[in-house]
Amino acid sequence: MSKTLQNRPTGAEQVHWRLEDLYAGLDDPRLGEDMDWAASEATAFARDYRPGLVNLSGDGLAGAMERLEAIRQRLGRVGSYRYLSYVTHSDQSAYGAALQAYEEAATAIQNQLVFFDIAWNQLPDTRAEGLLAAPELARWQHLLRHWRVYRDHLRSESEEQILAEKRVTGRALWERLFDETFTEMRFPLRGRALSEQEVLALLSNPDRELRHDAAEAMTKGLEGRLHTLTTCFNAVLGDKAIDDRLRHYPHWLAERNLGNEISDAMVAALEGAVVGRYPLVARYYRLKGRLLGISPLLDYDRYAPLPGGEGHYSWADCQRIVLQAFADFSPEMGAIGQQFFARGWIDAALAPGKRGGAFAHPVTPDVHPYLMVNYTGTVRDVMTVAHELGHGIHQFLAREQGYLNADTPLTTAETASVFGEMLTFECLMREEADPRHRLALLCGKIEDTFATVFRQMAMHRFEAAMHQARRQEGELSKERLAELWMQTQREQFGDSVELRQGYRWWWSYIPHFISSPGYVYAYAFGELLTLALIQRYRSDPQGFVPRYTEMLRLGGARAPAEVVGVTGVDLEAPEIWEGALDYLQGMVDAAERLAEALQ
Repeated sequence: MSKTLQNRPTGAEQVHWRLEDLYAGLDDPRLGEDMDWAASEATAFARDYRPGLVNLSGDGLAGAMERLEAIRQRLGRVGSYRYLSYVTHSDQSAYGAALQAYEEAATAIQNQLVFFDIAWNQLPDTRAEGLLAAPELARWQHLLRHWRVYRDHLRSESEEQILAEKRVTGRALWERLFDETFTEMRFPLRGRALSEQEVLALLSNPDRELRHDAAEAMTKGLEGRLHTLTTCFNAVLGDKAIDDRLRHYPHWLAERNLGNEISDAMVAALEGAVVGRYPLVARYYRLKGRLLGISPLLDYDRYAPLPGGEGHYSWADCQRIVLQAFADFSPEMGAIGQQFFARGWIDAALAPGKRGGAFAHPVTPDVHPYLMVNYTGTVRDVMTVAHELGHGIHQFLAREQGYLNADTPLTTAETASVFGEMLTFECLMREEADPRHRLALLCGKIEDTFATVFRQMAMHRFEAAMHQARRQEGELSKERLAELWMQTQREQFGDSVELRQGYRWWWSYIPHFISSPGYVYAYAFGELLTLALIQRYRSDPQGFVPRYTEMLRLGGARAPAEVVGVTGVDLEAPEIWEGALDYLQGMVDAAERLAEALQ
């Protein structure tokens, strides 16, 4: 067995979250009791409010919202436990069955509440605005006003109920099949059978031959499951096309933009600004090719560490660095972050049956968020922990807004996570005196930022092309999906990176395309917004910190432009994207200067 494939111990091997803060176990009787309570309360809610909202006072509507929030929060608590249990045990049928049973029961309960959304949207504007002016509804004003943007897209109550019921055994099961397919997949490499996370981690290995072998193993593994994966994609694409048609959405991204509280024009402006800077991607990767002495640079070389950049970080190192970065910025945030590590709110170990990737789950305000990562000790893993901890701190601070108001649209949800990465990067740079190591760290940060801005935008453009092609051409073959993938991927690299023939299948492992259509542009949005915030922070460190903390505390209680405006940044200013991209160009300029000085 090759020593290069043996995972070095990190100290994270036994780092598992404590879900007992939610429930004692898979069969805790409180799970059933909470579902019964939610079902009973939903029945009572429908009995009390179905007669109509026309005659409700502001105080009466506020009371209805409080009851609605309580029901949804109780459902959310059970659902969080079922989901978090499942993602670390997705190879055990009992956990999948429990999650499915919850989804079916929760849908039946939520269907009793559908009438409320419809009734609220049917109120005349004058009546709705009159109610929203009531002081008792101040807490709910933004949420209720936002719900009304879906007025033209809601169906009748019976139709909404049918759509919800069908989703549980339709699209939701395709999503589950996709997740479980990758959980069970193994990629043979040099005598070992690696998980998806393990093989992808090797693409950051300094050994080029090993990177090549890992990329080939990934390709072969995907090729062996392309029939299933292509079917999952087509099922989700077709399902969304039907939903959009039934709900009268004008294009595939319209629903996502409404949810993100962002205009189509702003998304188009973001895309245009990012695509217009694609030459910066090619410029950087030409530099990296020279630094590595590789020509041509292949797709599996993109994340190769520069000499001095292949450090290994134990879990203790990671905790120290990340917490120090947050504490230096804000002692309050450092203290909140410490709780995640000390109280078992993180699952970091690689384990059989555990889903790949990383996420932060807000759970419910009466508990606390949880983080999931798959920690292997690379600098990129340290950044991932910082990213998810940024989400977690954001979710923790926003709890005071309550269950319905704490949730943030994607346009601002990625900001705190990316900000956490930037703070951690700067902490690493402060600790590093060796100029070669500093160059390696800087290039690693540029690559991560490029992945968040340019790669995610390229994936967004692939996703748009995929949805449009499915609606115009019908079911798409794996070859057609590969064609769209390669076209949109090559655009960003120009002639700086050569994409192998096998790379054409790599669209098939991206989970966001399945679970969250239209999600990925939010990464570019959040990264560039964060760069704008970083610039504001550097111009006024003392004044910025409390304003930024207030922004996080607001959660989704106000519109994104208003939330971000607390920091002094104008989210709707047309120059915001170009200014952030200029900052990114400055990072490339700095890398070129440092590289030249080291020659």
